[in-house]
Amino acid sequence: MFCDQVWTRAAKLLDAIRNHPFNAALGNGSLDRNRFAFYLVQDGRYLVAYANTLATASVRAQDMADAAFFAQAAHTALTVERALHSRYLEEFGLQIEEMANITTSPTCLAYASFLQATALTAPLPVIAAAALPCFWVYQDVGTVLLERTAGRREHPYQAWIATYSDPAFAASVDQAKAIVDRLAALADAATYGCMVEAFLRATEYEWMFWDSAWRLETWPTRQWVA
Repeated sequence: MFCDQVWTRAAKLLDAIRNHPFNAALGNGSLDRNRFAFYLVQDGRYLVAYANTLATASVRAQDMADAAFFAQAAHTALTVERALHSRYLEEFGLQIEEMANITTSPTCLAYASFLQATALTAPLPVIAAAALPCFWVYQDVGTVLLERTAGRREHPYQAWIATYSDPAFAASVDQAKAIVDRLAALADAATYGCMVEAFLRATEYEWMFWDSAWRLETWPTRQWVA
């Protein structure tokens, strides 16, 4: 099956994601608020592109159940996940004006641009494969962090961990995987190869996204255009 194949190929990368300093600190509760706030702002901007990608998948889908799934997932990205962001940003006391002053990072722009370009130029199976890591990797990380925090009654990032380790979210991930496996089974060899490449590239961007938040990534050339 497609999902089994790409998950195996990405095993080392996935392990690097689970153990990245950002996620390690997120899991043990020591992640400083500046890094988490930076991540939330970037993720909020990324989710607009991600929702647009899912909406495009919904329009392209021939199966009505698939179309409904992608449409609902786009809605969830813009409501449930962004509501989680807003909760933390309000808790941190970060005002809208301050968020506006945080420049979109090179990694955020690159990942968003990759998804939007895929949505505009690729067939549905490739779009679905490119969108899958944001579902699956987050569920994987959320589950791992839930295991690491077992027994802790208070945790500053408990709501984030709970969102992505929730059984309902896991069910949506399973549905997304089933759709991608079915599309891959019907794809020709060239399309299948593009699906593999899209999944792996998006998974690489997942690692880069957390790494950019850990480094508080900026544009290295901004000093020359300010």
